[in-house]
Amino acid sequence: MKAQPKASHFIAGEWIEDTSGAVLDSIHPATGEVIARLHEATPDIMSRALSAAQQAQPAWAALAPVERGRILHRAAMILRARNHDLSVLETLDTGKPLQETLVADAASGADAFEYYAGFAPTVTGQTIALGGDMAYTLREALGVCVGIGAWNYPIQIACWKAAPALAFGNAVVFKPSDVTPLSALALAEILHEAGLPAGLFNVVQGRGAVGAGLITDPRVAKVSLTGSVPTGRKVYAAAAEGMRAVTMELGGKSPLIIFDDADLENAVSAAIMANFYSAGQVCSNGTRVFVHQDIKAAFLDRLAARTNRIRLGDPLDEATQMGPLVSDAQMHKVLGHIAGGIDAGARLVCGGARHGTSGCFVQPTVFADVRDDMALAREEIFGPVMSVLDFTDEADVVARANATEYGLAAGVFTRDLARAHRVAGAVQAGIVWVNAYNLTPVEMPFGGVKASGVGRENGHAALEHYTRVKSVYLGLGDVDAPY
Repeated sequence: MKAQPKASHFIAGEWIEDTSGAVLDSIHPATGEVIARLHEATPDIMSRALSAAQQAQPAWAALAPVERGRILHRAAMILRARNHDLSVLETLDTGKPLQETLVADAASGADAFEYYAGFAPTVTGQTIALGGDMAYTLREALGVCVGIGAWNYPIQIACWKAAPALAFGNAVVFKPSDVTPLSALALAEILHEAGLPAGLFNVVQGRGAVGAGLITDPRVAKVSLTGSVPTGRKVYAAAAEGMRAVTMELGGKSPLIIFDDADLENAVSAAIMANFYSAGQVCSNGTRVFVHQDIKAAFLDRLAARTNRIRLGDPLDEATQMGPLVSDAQMHKVLGHIAGGIDAGARLVCGGARHGTSGCFVQPTVFADVRDDMALAREEIFGPVMSVLDFTDEADVVARANATEYGLAAGVFTRDLARAHRVAGAVQAGIVWVNAYNLTPVEMPFGGVKASGVGRENGHAALEHYTRVKSVYLGLGDVDAPY
């Protein structure tokens, strides 16, 4: 089972290898097999990528937006045509089941390119009447944008960053996670095939030192990171040294609040999807499930019954519903959180152990009677671990939901429309789902508040983060000078 790319890096429309860089292995987490061996970018490789982007960007920005859009639209069509092969590649690299990757990864990336292909020609400035004179504004590209990806949705993240950046006239140097390095290279090849001029989307591999080298380079105008809060703090501070624009899409410990009038089956469905999809490795997951005390017993009974039916196994089998965690290290981290929850006195409802003896599988796990002060309710676990907490009062549960440094997402289940709007307005989160969870159409802005991030991806909001406004004052009369 191999997925060896043609080379480790893709720069200026060409595959580039430099074996002097440190070895970087891609490991299939279901078996532990090394499926590809790559090399980290050396300083020379990083500089070549940044120079290629810097040289290609001005002509791209000067191109008519509709022309840029046509290229991005072709890329979307190729992504859709190759969805199966890209999904298999993503499954090999991440361990996510093919049942998921077929619908949630490259397909989502294709949606992003299609959306921004159509958006690009609609971008306009303003005209401002000033009496005799006037002013107008222009939307200008930022220049070279560095994207740093995470390992849970590698190709989707690459597309979410590349599509708006390219649509609005920027060039991109993208560094995927060192844990999942493969699909960004496939995307680079597809963009090149679609007609994207060389140098506008470059991929370089590496660990943290490579990312640090990219984000502090003077040729870089913008940094977009998807990652953990600790990594985000470091990247944000480093980017600020050069006054670079940033988008930080970071972690969360999001609340899912289920009131006593909620549709029970839908609420259970949402809780399962908000905790066990992608083996729980989703930044916006609703891992603190607040359930009204009056329906707690019924909720837990139904939740346990459905959770115990989740099928774990070979992620390449489309019947598999949950795959392994991305790495051995992540598996042991999650198992440590589970052990800590048991020691703290939380009640284990189901799961709670490793699944099998090979691969990085962890049983979908539910804890009940979780208190707000427990690590289960405070720390981002990034695995299939759900914490169920009780509540009775709306104001109290909102205050508890907000008592965290995070603010990425939240969910509300209720049939009371007024309460839904009231709670959605009161929770401190960048995204709130009402009677749904973790649906992320490209048309809707995505991002958090507080420690969960800065800026937004997707939707019209991305325009603010990949362009800058230039004001032009047009004097139409004589200059009035007192001298």
